[in-house]
Amino acid sequence: MATMEQCMTALEGILGDLAAKPAAQGLDRSLSCRLTDLGQLVRGRLARGSVRDLRAEPDGQSPEKADIRFTMTSDDLVALTDGRLSFGPAWASGRVKLEAGLRDMLRLRTLL
Repeated sequence: MATMEQCMTALEGILGDLAAKPAAQGLDRSLSCRLTDLGQLVRGRLARGSVRDLRAEPDGQSPEKADIRFTMTSDDLVALTDGRLSFGPAWASGRVKLEAGLRDMLRLRTLL
């Protein structure tokens, strides 16, 4: 199991790369990543080409849903960032879950 510090570093890297892509320009969406094995929810905002305000909180603390929601284990998050796991196969197998509105899903398809 990865530590929360490793997960925050991984999220900053993967979301920063995502935000820097030209297709992400103009997006202003709330993000969350539920880390099932750590019982934590990381929230942030994708806006103006960067990810802002990443913060962790105990899972289930807030009923507010983010516009774009990821769910995975801490080890899968770290594996995504270091290249041991590809997003497409992880999503197709259910190891990584992504929930978003249709418009966001279409835009994310080009980013991921």
